[in-house]
Amino acid sequence: MNKLTKISAVTAVIGIALVAGSIFNPFAEGASVGSQPGTADDPVVTKSYVDQQIQKAIQGGSIATQVPTATATPAATTAPTATPAQNAGNEAKIVDVKPGQILIAGAGAEFIVRAGKAVIYSNDTNGVADLTDGTDLANGVSAPSNHLLSFPREGRGIAVQDGQTLGLVVMVRGTYTLK
Repeated sequence: MNKLTKISAVTAVIGIALVAGSIFNPFAEGASVGSQPGTADDPVVTKSYVDQQIQKAIQGGSIATQVPTATATPAATTAPTATPAQNAGNEAKIVDVKPGQILIAGAGAEFIVRAGKAVIYSNDTNGVADLTDGTDLANGVSAPSNHLLSFPREGRGIAVQDGQTLGLVVMVRGTYTLK
């Protein structure tokens, strides 16, 4: 075979492959129009459309509760004082600690300081286990934010750091007392 014949044969094979690929491409798996966003099988809707449908359902009586509006103001939360509380199971509760208050943990309780500057409170020489860093935090030491603190015995807790005007937001799992 000469060089011209070889080039012609390769060109013919490539041409046939391109034609066959373009013919069979629409039948390829996953290339159907229905899988594309915005079609009848996968519609794209706007937030206003969803809000309208919710309002229609509420007015029609099929939904018993009202959807909260953006203008609603949240109710002020009040923290209990010196009352023991307990969470059921592994449920975490959000507790607000104001300056001057101490959040005392029950045996086996766990705290995570989510906002504010806290210090460890302990009525003995032993401290609190910082499970995130694997360290023991003694009385008066700063409690790091977003660290899991474990309280093996009662009588230990956390307080708002001196000089702070804002309180703490603490996730609590287990029993606690707010004094």
